[in-house]
Amino acid sequence: MAALGWLTPRRRSATARSVLAGEAAAEAARKTSLEQEELEAAYAGGPRGPEPVFPVVGDDRAAAFFDLDNTVMQGAAIFHFGRGLYKRKFFQRQELARFAWQQAWFRLAGVEDPEHMQDARESALSIVKGHRVSELMSIGEEIYDEYMAERIWPGTRALAQAHLDAGQKVWLVTAAPVETATIIARRLGLTGALGTVAESVDGVYTGKLVGEPLHGPAKAEAVRALAAAEGLELARCAAYSDSHNDIPMLSLVGHPYAINPDAKLRRYAREREWRLRDYRTGRKAAKVGIPAAAGVGALAGGTAAAMALHRRRR
Repeated sequence: MAALGWLTPRRRSATARSVLAGEAAAEAARKTSLEQEELEAAYAGGPRGPEPVFPVVGDDRAAAFFDLDNTVMQGAAIFHFGRGLYKRKFFQRQELARFAWQQAWFRLAGVEDPEHMQDARESALSIVKGHRVSELMSIGEEIYDEYMAERIWPGTRALAQAHLDAGQKVWLVTAAPVETATIIARRLGLTGALGTVAESVDGVYTGKLVGEPLHGPAKAEAVRALAAAEGLELARCAAYSDSHNDIPMLSLVGHPYAINPDAKLRRYAREREWRLRDYRTGRKAAKVGIPAAAGVGALAGGTAAAMALHRRRR
């Protein structure tokens, strides 16, 4: 696959491919959105956050947009998905070694490595090429139960629920495949998901993307496109993310939140007096960005396993 422009570390404005990826994600999200007004009553009387004014109850011109990896869920969804596909013999051990090493690095550092993310997505595209979308959706449901459900951050989940309780729509916005993101959104009772759109013809994956991965500026374009289609006012909307890569999306709304932020986003948010929330346990985790909820032993074990696989491959 050709090198993608978003992988360079410098910030850049949206390109035509970013706009295409954003519009494709918005269209896919609208097609898969679920109407869940009944959830407003299901959680009535539950605990509320410390902010009495926001979100504003009944403000249907507002919505909330949540990044997925390390914001809603610990770790990267695409790596968990790859683990599930390996279990089902979609690829061989050497591919698992790469997925394991990337996931261990991601969990330790708490930030995205562009080369790792590119490698993971290119691997995923090659793996799913020729498979039916319906098949991968069915498998994705199983993978969520096996690897993702227990990694949802309760604090972030409560923030999303507060928006739902206020009568607002809540969307995931992620570079993960839109099918995976849609499954997670549905399981969490959210409205829907904006994600990377993989090309399919007659329900079969071609191994190509529509535009580019929904990352950085492309996320902002997706939110902008969806807001226009839904009749939302971005100044009344909220966005939540852990990564400085999502500053374009966070800057787009009137209520940006830094959740489990990396060092760059933490500094940026403090300079602009954005709200911060850190649901990782332990003072050290809050300082250096390590998702300590996984436990030191789990991190060490995951890293050792990844290194062993890496050595075996070599």
